[in-house]
Amino acid sequence: MSTDSFRVLLVGCGKMGGALLAGWIERGFNPADLSVVEPEAAGAAGARKFGVAVADDPARIPAGFAPDMVVIAVKPQSTDAALPVYRPFAEKGAAFLSIAAGRPIAYFERLLGPGARILRAMPNTPAAVHRGITVIAANARVDARTRARAETLLAAVGQVEWVDDEGLIDAVTAVSGSGPAYVFLLAECLAEAGRAAGLPDALAQRLARATVAGAGELLHRSGESAEQLRKNVTSPGGTTAAALQVLMAEDGLKPLMTRAVAQATRRSRELAG
Repeated sequence: MSTDSFRVLLVGCGKMGGALLAGWIERGFNPADLSVVEPEAAGAAGARKFGVAVADDPARIPAGFAPDMVVIAVKPQSTDAALPVYRPFAEKGAAFLSIAAGRPIAYFERLLGPGARILRAMPNTPAAVHRGITVIAANARVDARTRARAETLLAAVGQVEWVDDEGLIDAVTAVSGSGPAYVFLLAECLAEAGRAAGLPDALAQRLARATVAGAGELLHRSGESAEQLRKNVTSPGGTTAAALQVLMAEDGLKPLMTRAVAQATRRSRELAG
């Protein structure tokens, strides 16, 4: 963890907020530097086990707790009602790091004030096992120190990348934000294909799950590209080559995935307004 000590207010401690909080504690954050607002009992209980202060309402944030960074981890549909109460923190200089999907920086500037320092991040669900990847964009008021702090917070659950053009977040959402669902669907389809080929259901599911997880881990650990790893397992004239003739046909996986990502990108732009 960075030697720069700073205070963090986490607004929302559901699955992603909880993963972040766990990562911060594991990275050595002082629980006294963390405070959580979470009205749901389950999320609040999960936060309390780390020894941090938890309030079920922003009015109950411990007196004197002045955050340097406010992390917004609530559902996007909740932000209209949730955000305005935190505007005083922005006016006192706190930066805001949002992981609320579909909410652009301009949206937060409207609710928190034109002088607010805003960072918009798109993480993904493998953050729950500290294997996520997050892409961040920031407005012009975010300085280098604040960028470093945001990266410290998000690196607790995986890799971090930056983009200067916030507009790229829509494509990021389509590729990495939604991407885990595509991989899970691949596992579903592979199991179903195994059943259709005559495998018992339980065995087909175990084979598909282990294969997708193992291939992902190999890709993670290997220095070779995905293309090269594919070639490594493909013997000329063999069974893999026969399957890839179908998957790599003109109407195969590549154009299908391209259309899927384009559709998700369009939807992300629609949600952002």
